[in-house]
Amino acid sequence: MEENKLTKQENDALAIFGKGKTIYQVAGSDVALSFDIVRNYLTKGNGQVSDQDIVQFISICKFNQLNPFLNEAFLVKFGQQPAQIIVSKEAFFKRADASEQYEGFKAGIIIVRDNQIVEVEGCFYNEKTDVLVGGWCEVYRSDRKLPIVAKVNLSEYDKKQSIWNEKKSTMISKIAKVQALREAFPAQLGAMYTQEEQEVKFTEYEDVTDKESKVNKLAEIAAKAAGVEEQSKAEHSINQSQNDTNNKSAQKTLL
Repeated sequence: MEENKLTKQENDALAIFGKGKTIYQVAGSDVALSFDIVRNYLTKGNGQVSDQDIVQFISICKFNQLNPFLNEAFLVKFGQQPAQIIVSKEAFFKRADASEQYEGFKAGIIIVRDNQIVEVEGCFYNEKTDVLVGGWCEVYRSDRKLPIVAKVNLSEYDKKQSIWNEKKSTMISKIAKVQALREAFPAQLGAMYTQEEQEVKFTEYEDVTDKESKVNKLAEIAAKAAGVEEQSKAEHSINQSQNDTNNKSAQKTLL
């Protein structure tokens, strides 16, 4: 049996999607996805995504009305590791807002203050006297008597990377929000996860396309700057020459 052989469901999906474009609507606008578009523009990492990965990605985007061109979703593939579908926090809130049952949320952080566990609304705390240990969120639905509550432990998600070192309270609160929303709306958000919830480290690869784009942009800026500088030098030289000529004429007149 061949490795990575497609299942019947995947073969059916490939037959449906084909290699052309899949077009669906998000907020009244058409979104067109194809295998080439996803593979070349909506995938991050140094691995090669398979047709199965792309079919799953397009299916989730279409079913959940996600617009990957607005960074609401993208694929990640490193080496031989399984591909991961990453969804933004904003996409979670858009899906929740689209539900008639959604009635808002409360969220914050969990800290240790004076040897007591305290749940604070928002992300502010005194770093000198408080110890951040987690995040919490409550999501309200009109058809539920009690809110859906999520509480997460900081130690389980803190990746010790730059963004986590700089904004721990914001990051852990964000995770609590998406977990609560997913539990509150499992039909709409059940298969979606954010980057912070998964082990994704984008520092492990270098996006050559972005690098070339940045190099070209810098070269363009440098060329323009050089042109302006040369033009300024030329204008300065002409002005200096004219000044010298005027000075000499003035001297002759005085003589």
